[in-house]
Amino acid sequence: MKLVIIRAAELIRMAIEKVDPDFNDWGKLFLQPASSEKFGHYQTNFAMAAAKSFGKPPKIVAESIIAAMPENDVIEKLEVAGPGFINVFLNTAFLGRSVKDTAVSKWNFSHINTAGDVVIDYSSPNIAKPMHAGHLRTTIIGDSIKRIMTYMGYHVVADNHLGDWGTQFGKLIVAYRNWLNEDNYKSDPIHELERIYIKFGEEAENFPELEDMARSEIKKVQDGDPVNMALWKEFVEITLNECKRIYKYLGIDFDTYYGESFYHGMMPEVVKELTDRKIAVESEGALVVFFDESENLHPCIIRKKDGAYLYSTSDLATVKFKAANYRMNKAIYVTDDRQEAHFKQVFRIAQIAGWGMDFVHVTFGVMSFNGIILSTRAGNTIKLEELFAEAESRAYAVVNEKNPDLPEDEKRNIAKCVGIGALKYSDLSQNRSSNIDFSWEKALSFEGNTAPYLQYTYARIRSIFRKVTENGLFFDRSARMILETELEKQIAASIVRFPECVEKAAEFYKPNLIADHLFDLAQKFSSFYNSTPILKSEHDILQSRLNLADAVARTMKTGLDLLGIEVVERM
Repeated sequence: MKLVIIRAAELIRMAIEKVDPDFNDWGKLFLQPASSEKFGHYQTNFAMAAAKSFGKPPKIVAESIIAAMPENDVIEKLEVAGPGFINVFLNTAFLGRSVKDTAVSKWNFSHINTAGDVVIDYSSPNIAKPMHAGHLRTTIIGDSIKRIMTYMGYHVVADNHLGDWGTQFGKLIVAYRNWLNEDNYKSDPIHELERIYIKFGEEAENFPELEDMARSEIKKVQDGDPVNMALWKEFVEITLNECKRIYKYLGIDFDTYYGESFYHGMMPEVVKELTDRKIAVESEGALVVFFDESENLHPCIIRKKDGAYLYSTSDLATVKFKAANYRMNKAIYVTDDRQEAHFKQVFRIAQIAGWGMDFVHVTFGVMSFNGIILSTRAGNTIKLEELFAEAESRAYAVVNEKNPDLPEDEKRNIAKCVGIGALKYSDLSQNRSSNIDFSWEKALSFEGNTAPYLQYTYARIRSIFRKVTENGLFFDRSARMILETELEKQIAASIVRFPECVEKAAEFYKPNLIADHLFDLAQKFSSFYNSTPILKSEHDILQSRLNLADAVARTMKTGLDLLGIEVVERM
């Protein structure tokens, strides 16, 4: 099903071609949602942008376009506003038919270039450490972008670039051989690995020679020593199993887990190519890429003077691998904004080397909890499993208070959906570039722009359909839509403009645009529900309103799914 904004633009283009058959500067024809319902559904400043081409004042250009508009069943009327804006009002019957069509047809995004692969790199936890709240933003933002782009027809590859290589494993091996508690390791291996890693740091302060021992042990891993390699693989498997348990709980999955170790063998070839081509040069014993002053980038070290590789080397190997093994459309990296300079260097080097592709660095700000910024160094991180338990517990208390007669297993399921939904939405509903402060009271509120409010809107609509059955009524999906009230028309317009919002969210990598749209739709439906009879309506109006409510529920469910949030049938 073609997006409504495209259908409207096509009709306006036909009118423009009637006015001036030779006009071809179509980049000036741009429709956007109207700033207020009183200005219609869309607006365009085309007449002002193209007035010179027509050799007439913008208002005259706009009036001539309106006069040339062909007969159609999409646009009800066009109006000139101000110095030459054109306001676009959609046909009410067309809105009704489009709402009905959403039940049987998918939106068509063929006007977008979705060919090739979109590889999204996100989450990226370190091996031998439990995932903590600091991993939450990259994980849920990356997952939402994956869902949004998949919905639009892109072939998306979700890659988890694990931190599974480096000097920390030498430290871990030393700690394993000196301070491991076998019973703890059997019952809770990931937390025992974390404990002994911290123990190494404490002991190394008093016994610096432990650092030399750690370097010796990691050298053995790098040289393929079978004993140390076996330990390294064991640590990786333990961590990966724990991470996958967390991801399953969150409803998140990855296509590949290509960690740093996967690219380790490729790094010498990358360094050789960059040096052979004089992209990297020797400087004080290290290999460095220098950039032109106009690019405002610091020099990038790709190999230290002791021969060690860096994150830049690993990321360059990753880019080269993608260029060789995928038919790249976009390479998206989801990290906090502190890594912005690093990725600018990597992307620029890749372009110079000819491994170019459409690089996108999706950055985000810091998340704090009740005003406290969490930091591993400060020792105040919150493990994700603890955060999830808190989310479920608090959500259960709310559900139990509002609906104590529900079966226990249903209350537990609702508590999980509401609790995890609240966690995700408190992040995804805000501009990812902003620092955000999380509070349970706000996240779990059933009022305002929260996940529970949206989930409740869906559940409320489902309760309407349960009453339909209980009252011996029926729901006729084939019934004609009759949009009587202004609210019904606004709800219908919001439903058919949902895919436009999804497209914008994908264009700017901002899931909050979907959250904003869903919240606005939920508010409109709440006003409609509280002011307009549904089940007591006359038959034709009843069926129309049931179809409208059903379309709202489907839109809410789809939109929340794009944010990685589940719905529940009742709350």
